[in-house]
This record gives sequence, structure tokens and C-alpha cells, in this order.
Amino acid sequence: MLILLQAVLGFDNLLYISLESQKAPVEKQSMVRKWGIGLAILLRIGLLFLLIHLVQYFQDPFWVFDNSFAHGKVNVHSLIVLGGGAFIIYTAVKEIWHMLSMEHSGGTGEVKPKSTASVIMWIVIMNIVFSFDSILSAMALTDTFWIMAVAIVISGLMMMWLSDRVSAFLRKNRMYEVLGLFVLFIVGIMLVTEGGHLGHLKFFGNEIVPMSKTTFYFVLAVLVIVEIVQSRYQKNIDSMDEAEEIKENKAESKETIKEKLR
Repeated sequence: MLILLQAVLGFDNLLYISLESQKAPVEKQSMVRKWGIGLAILLRIGLLFLLIHLVQYFQDPFWVFDNSFAHGKVNVHSLIVLGGGAFIIYTAVKEIWHMLSMEHSGGTGEVKPKSTASVIMWIVIMNIVFSFDSILSAMALTDTFWIMAVAIVISGLMMMWLSDRVSAFLRKNRMYEVLGLFVLFIVGIMLVTEGGHLGHLKFFGNEIVPMSKTTFYFVLAVLVIVEIVQSRYQKNIDSMDEAEEIKENKAESKETIKEKLR
């Protein structure tokens, strides 16, 4: 049950790892993913040990404010999730903007690769942000440390195996990178709303309601269906245009032959 839970909750993390690793030099991307996930597994186990003993300190508010337009009881957990969500939204918007501005750089879309250490660092940091939900959910199922640790290790190894395949798929199907970035944008919104809910944030009397995983996967399914339908529709349009061009070429050839016969 814990391995299945880690797998389901880890999809958005896997997508982030696959997209972030592409910023490293090409020959080092696979190594970056493995090192990033490997270090994150160790830090997850450390975080699990820490949360088991100090969970109440992560949940206790350290900043309480209440005024005419805002109210909140911010704790460490909510602050980490809010910050992680805001960073993911920033990353997704920045990459989408880069794709839209490719034409101004000659259409190559080439970006100077980041350093290997920098990419690994961000993979590890965001892995920890994503791990809070899965660890707290695991703690609700069992209080046995070694069972949770084994589930984290197995799910991490699965993530290593899948990350190379997801990255290879995105490289071969560049159009799906756009879909991936929009999914990442929604992940950021989900984390921000969840962090706001954990911090009991209210603006003008309206409480922030977290986006559920069910809603997230429904939106994800809709985006995938739209992408598939749009791709097939585009192929049909291209085929029709090609057939029309062939007809026009044939008609021009016939006119040319008639003129020569005259």
C-alpha cells in the first residue's frame, strides 16, 4: 500500500525531475537524475525520521496574523509547501515564455546548460518539497519506521528507472514538453493552495481551499485527451493540405502540357 501510495503521489515529482534534468549537459542528464533521486531518497528517510519525532513542531503555527483583509496561522509545513509551489509556478512560466520566444533566437531554442551540481541541488530540494505529503500520508497508515523507509527506497528506485524513460519520451516528442510544463504549472497551483490551506490563510473572509489529487488527475486526463485530439486533428489538416497541393500540382502540369501542345 505504501509503495502504491508513493507511486501515485510521486508522478508530479517525476515530471519535474524529467524536465529539470534537461537543463544539464546532455551527456550528464541520466547521471544527474540518478544522483538527484538517490540523494533525495536519503534525505527523505532523514526527513521521515525527523517528522516522526518532531511532527508537532512542523504543524504548530509560528506566525499568526489577523486583520481586515487577511488571516493566517503559518507553520513550517505550510511555508515549505507554499514556497515549493511558488517556485514550480515560476519555473513553468519561465520555460513556457522561453518556448514562445524561440523565434527571437533564430528558432533554435538552445539554452546554455546549467551546472550539474545546480540541477542536482534543485532536484533534491523539490523532491523534499514533494515528499511531505507522501511521508505524512505514510505515517497515517503505519508508525513502523523501517516499513516506511523500505517503501521510500523502492519507490525511489522505481522513479530512477522511470525518469530516464520519461525524459527520453519528452526528447522524442517535443510537443509533449508543452503539455508537461502546463501540468507542472497546475502542480504549482495545487501546492500553493495546499500550503495556503495548511496555513489557514483567508483573504477578505474567503478561505483558501486545497486542490484535491482527484481534481489534479482529472485535469491531467483532460489535458492529455486534448493534446491527443489536437495532434490527430493537426495530422488530418496536414494530410488534407498535402492532398490539395498534389491536386494543384497535377492541374498545373496538365495546363503546362496543353500549352506545349498548342
